[in-house]
Amino acid sequence: MDKFLKKNLFLISFVLIPIICLWHPNWLGLMRVQPYWPIFWLLPWSMVYGSFKGCVVGLYLGLVLDSINPGSFTQIPGLMLCGLWFGRIRLCSNFLVAHFRYGLISLIGSFICGIFYYLQILLKNLPDNNFFFFIPSFKNVLVQIFLTAFFAPLLCSQLFRLLKISLEKNVFIYLAKK
Repeated sequence: MDKFLKKNLFLISFVLIPIICLWHPNWLGLMRVQPYWPIFWLLPWSMVYGSFKGCVVGLYLGLVLDSINPGSFTQIPGLMLCGLWFGRIRLCSNFLVAHFRYGLISLIGSFICGIFYYLQILLKNLPDNNFFFFIPSFKNVLVQIFLTAFFAPLLCSQLFRLLKISLEKNVFIYLAKK
């Protein structure tokens, strides 16, 4: 069982993101707004596997999230851009700085994804002259950014550690077979 979990950690953690988005735990929210859950997974995964794979997985994650939340707006461009950017980030050696760095990076990534989503809503409703109707909903984007940055040091650092160990064990096992 332990080998199965270590070998399929990527798939198991990938499936958990849509489940958490559907579960929508209210006790983790603020003003009925949840953190942006895909960032918690995409940030450490892209840091471990690189920017190209981060961009591709951002596309897949966006497709999965758009399929469970049907509508005319998509999360794909923001997630792909964040996956590409997160993959270029490397870790620093200072333990405390690395934890706060997760918060700052996830704050910026959540802002990028939230702005892309918000701009799609504004551009769709711009011809209807109800542009000012959507300005108060910008508070949802700001609360989501705050919550994502608040929880990111705890969740991203743990997931990064698990993914890094999983990658190292897979490489070690692969090299041992040769």
